[in-house]
Amino acid sequence: MAVEAFLPSIGIVTTTAVIDSINPCAIGVLILMISVLMSGKHGVRKMLVLGGLYIAAIFVTYLAAGLGLLYFLTNLPLAITEYISIGVGTLIIFAGMLEVKDYFWYGRGFSLTIPHQVTDKIHDLTKNVTIPGVIILGCFVAAVELPCTGAPYLAIITLLSQYFDFTALLLLIYYNVIFVMPLIVILVLVAFGMKLHKVKKWKQDYRGFMRLLIGLMLIGMGWLLIAISNNMINFG
Repeated sequence: MAVEAFLPSIGIVTTTAVIDSINPCAIGVLILMISVLMSGKHGVRKMLVLGGLYIAAIFVTYLAAGLGLLYFLTNLPLAITEYISIGVGTLIIFAGMLEVKDYFWYGRGFSLTIPHQVTDKIHDLTKNVTIPGVIILGCFVAAVELPCTGAPYLAIITLLSQYFDFTALLLLIYYNVIFVMPLIVILVLVAFGMKLHKVKKWKQDYRGFMRLLIGLMLIGMGWLLIAISNNMINFG
């Protein structure tokens, strides 16, 4: 018998966004960009402006991609959407298992990481600390990390597409605000005197733990998508 539920709740969106927001690539690029600015003796005001533009570019690109996927999914026939949800759910479970694997055996076998060729390109873009340069950098980082590390976002988008309305749109915007919040916090803390090496150490110390959390969350959300597609759970 199907279970009636209003999903995804704000708790699911918040938890997923918080876990997804500890994004090694976006945070690492911000740290690198700040390092370049500091080595060039740029002022705090310029750091805040350029850092803010980088974060805004990530936010807009990620939100636009989410809206595009939502529009695509909500305009598909229901029968096709059900199969897509099952496929996405299976893919997300697999991604979650890879993240859990990386917690125990990081660097062994296949991992959900951005290819080295792309990271090299990102590092090259980071050196261009101009207004157009940081905007391009933010858009590029968001675009390349979406297919590589965007499984939590894909899970939320697929869930929202099952019962999409104005509230779901607000939840998507809310997700993206949380997603960029660690970047804002890091930028402000560095601007007010926090040493970059402390931020780098924190990123390194908690990398494995966050992979485990992301993996467990993805496995749970993948199961949820499959359950919805098989009418074990229905939207009320």
